[in-house]
Amino acid sequence: MRVLVVYAHPVETSFNAAVHRTVVEALEKAGHEVDDCDLNAEGFDPVLSREERLNYHDLDVNRRNVDPYVQRLLNAEALVICHPVWNFGFPAILKGFFDRVFLPGVSFRMENGIVKPNLHNITKLAAVVTYGGARWRAFAVGDPPRKIVKRVFGALIKPFGPVLYLAHYDMNRSTDATRAAFLKKVAAAMERF
Repeated sequence: MRVLVVYAHPVETSFNAAVHRTVVEALEKAGHEVDDCDLNAEGFDPVLSREERLNYHDLDVNRRNVDPYVQRLLNAEALVICHPVWNFGFPAILKGFFDRVFLPGVSFRMENGIVKPNLHNITKLAAVVTYGGARWRAFAVGDPPRKIVKRVFGALIKPFGPVLYLAHYDMNRSTDATRAAFLKKVAAAMERF
């Protein structure tokens, strides 16, 4: 299976970098073809420009500035998002990726003013994330990243495609043991993916 891994963290020595490596290595071990998209390393520009917003619904030109990323998304059969949760949301570079690449005609289409899912080439979706705070804190504010992945992005992919959400909460008080256990869980899940 062709798997697009979209990774967003600027520090190569972070625990998120270890999580990212684990994701990619486990998917490759399982025999998947991995397209590893490290947004920071690739210098992805997350800013949706004025021109891009004005042309957002123009299917003939809206992909112009991000077409290589659109093609990578459309060539994938599965998508894995790997990132930290910062301020109860996505890192800016990842949010910008969604704003600029999940375009009309790509992730959704408009039919008589109604949004229709369009990422049916993606048959499986996973997010592998870390949170600084405890699970209860994320729950208390509604856990926006989990809801966006499971409800919004899950609705864009092939109908009834599985959506996996793996989270390591409470990174602020994590230990070598909790981090090692999470990496083991991630490796096992990605080998089964």
